[in-house]
Amino acid sequence: MIERYVVGLREIDRTQVALAGGKGAHLGELTRIDGVRVPAGFCVTTAAFRRIVADVPAVGDRLDRLSRVDPDDRDAIRTLSAEVRRTIEGIAIPDDLAAPVTAALARLGADVACAVRSSATAEDLPTASFAGQQDTYLTEVGGLMTHGAVIAREYGLPAVVGVVDATRLIRDGQRIRVHGTDGYVEPLPPDGGAH
Repeated sequence: MIERYVVGLREIDRTQVALAGGKGAHLGELTRIDGVRVPAGFCVTTAAFRRIVADVPAVGDRLDRLSRVDPDDRDAIRTLSAEVRRTIEGIAIPDDLAAPVTAALARLGADVACAVRSSATAEDLPTASFAGQQDTYLTEVGGLMTHGAVIAREYGLPAVVGVVDATRLIRDGQRIRVHGTDGYVEPLPPDGGAH
């Protein structure tokens, strides 16, 4: 069987959390509801994640070590987490995996703003939620986040891609408010209050 590395939101429903993660499956389900506007999009599948991790055994080894660390040993957790991050960031995405992601992005349009978010298979469960625990990465319209799309999906590293001028207007560490319904990001003053 040929693994699918990319599936369109309209191909996914709530039964496919194992393929597309919780967010992806629920977004797919929303595309079936009359009157609910869901932008065109796609999910990078868990098959893509498994393919990448299988080629880099060091990721699994480091995650195994991390799982055995005493939860109170913050220094060890920080050190091993940094090793995992460096290993993941150094992974080269094979062309046969990058091609379907790039093609899916191209179908959306060259100048379309896209959000690349995590959609892990174990997020937002009835008994657990991991909201606010991941990083967010910003880039400009037209930026290809192939690597980020594959890795962010499973490791819970949400990324916002394609917000015009965001990397020039939002400073490192600046607080922002995301208005998902209206589709804009509002920089907040240093005290965190509204303008």
